[in-house]
Amino acid sequence: DNRMVNHFIAEFKRKFKKDIINNKRAVRRLRTACERAKRTLSSSTQASIEIDSLYEGTDFYTSITRARFEELNADLFRGTLEPVEKALRDAKMDKSQIHDIVLVGGSTRIPKIQKLLQDFFNGRDLNKSINPDEAVAYGAAVQAAILAGDKSENVQDLLLLDVTPLSLGIETAGGVMTVLIKRNTTIPTKQTQTFTTYSEEEGIAVP
Repeated sequence: DNRMVNHFIAEFKRKFKKDIINNKRAVRRLRTACERAKRTLSSSTQASIEIDSLYEGTDFYTSITRARFEELNADLFRGTLEPVEKALRDAKMDKSQIHDIVLVGGSTRIPKIQKLLQDFFNGRDLNKSINPDEAVAYGAAVQAAILAGDKSENVQDLLLLDVTPLSLGIETAGGVMTVLIKRNTTIPTKQTQTFTTYSEEEGIAVP
């Protein structure tokens, strides 16, 4: 949204020689219009921005194409593949081993993001059967049912695994972190390792 807002702030300034950047109300109204336009561009190739009296009595009527929107956000869209690649590396899996590609989050409705994902997975179809805005809530509901001891068939065959989001370890000689439990390890888990002091007769302070 920020890229589109900045784009239209610059356009307004260019057209009317007025800068709205420091007018919070005008920027807020423009941002709301940009959010609507972004959603429209998920299903249409062009979206209109129409704001009456945006700043100092000046109306602002303009439009943006999907192509221009994609151009403004090209680097951000490409960056969405980095977490995907990282997840595959962490899982020690190749993308050919993925059975289903589920979209999570409203931004996955953006056609360019869907195209990037599809190309990354060599043309595989994306699973659009789950509402991307509700996918996380579904998972939370399943976890709540399991924790509550629900024995119904709906959750009987489901297995949810909790993992450590970050690697856990201790600082050793030279300020280097020695990892004991790697990121994404299923918990609960246990790891034992023996350490010695860096130099003879050196004490260890444990806060």
